[in-house]
Amino acid sequence: MLVPLTNEPRDYAWGSTLLLADLEGRAPSGRPEAEVWFGDHPADPAVTEDGRTLDVWLAEDGTATGAPAQLPYLLKLLAAASALSIQAHPSKTQAEEGYAREEAAGIPRDAPHRTYRDANHKPELIVAVSEEFRALAGLRDLDATRRLVRALGDGARPLAERLERQDASLADVLAWVLTDEAKADVRAVVDAAAAADSEEFAAELALVRTLDAQFAGDGGIVVALLMNLITLRRGEGLFVPAGVLHAYLSGLGVELMAASDNVVRGGLTPKHIDVGELLAVLEPRPAAPHIVRARSVAPGVQRFDVPVADFALDRVRASEDDELRLPVDGPTIALVTAGEVTVAGGTSTTVLTLAPGGAAFVTPDEQWVRVTGSGELFLAAPGTIPAAG
Repeated sequence: MLVPLTNEPRDYAWGSTLLLADLEGRAPSGRPEAEVWFGDHPADPAVTEDGRTLDVWLAEDGTATGAPAQLPYLLKLLAAASALSIQAHPSKTQAEEGYAREEAAGIPRDAPHRTYRDANHKPELIVAVSEEFRALAGLRDLDATRRLVRALGDGARPLAERLERQDASLADVLAWVLTDEAKADVRAVVDAAAAADSEEFAAELALVRTLDAQFAGDGGIVVALLMNLITLRRGEGLFVPAGVLHAYLSGLGVELMAASDNVVRGGLTPKHIDVGELLAVLEPRPAAPHIVRARSVAPGVQRFDVPVADFALDRVRASEDDELRLPVDGPTIALVTAGEVTVAGGTSTTVLTLAPGGAAFVTPDEQWVRVTGSGELFLAAPGTIPAAG
């Protein structure tokens, strides 16, 4: 079966008022439109053509098509006009333990101060759909961070002293930055960064000024100074495994993740911040961001290789001159991001023509999906862990 999917954009404050509207070719709503979820996660399941949510549809009709009762992944369109919270996600074991702990404590699952809303991990992949997508991802090499902080002058001395120690630990610096006792020092560091000039770190200093206008005095601004600032070009991806600190800053992307809503925050947000839990899940070692460039697997088809089995993502470029016949390996969601693409199943007679922002669920019994038209299509499905090479 091919089942059309829709959903309403979530109106988080960081959402763009233009990006999703421009993608879909409609007038802006006037409200922030941050994410559209195309999945069965109970927090915001997609809606099928007959008005049922996808989780209900899977429970009632999915078994007959070979679909599971629950999808292992969650596909989204994400449109950011300002920074999301600095955050990390737990491993599977950490999520299971944290969820059990908060359940035993009787914390309601929708409570603002709850961290673990399910028992799953949340590795994720974001692929730029806009010409640029900016993000912070992972902790910067310590020597480079020391150079940046030295450029800030005397105002950043409290931070510089911690970083210059022979046994300097970025986890210890984060723990200090996010305490109430550090507020005056945070303000001094931010002021110093806003006034500083550095050719090497011009983009990072400009970001501090932007973040200070949005989140004045927030310790997360100093955390951002410790992180890798990156710009993805259209079609490039960023993979974020468990424990890696990150924050998306601006742009439109297709995001695919394990089916979870577990977020451990560390700044740039009015939402609940649990510093102890953040440090418990954090990967404290500096590392370069995991940039993913798609590889060709068939004419018109590129795959984003990720080291997890929860999901796989293909980017398909449809052409008027050719019909693409693509295997369906498990429950699949098709999402169009450019042009007009027609999707047909391998066994059913259903044919759907999708415009940008349009999506459909493809059941496993279709075995194949046939793609025609002219445009860009993403296919999300369960994944396999690549063999070591």
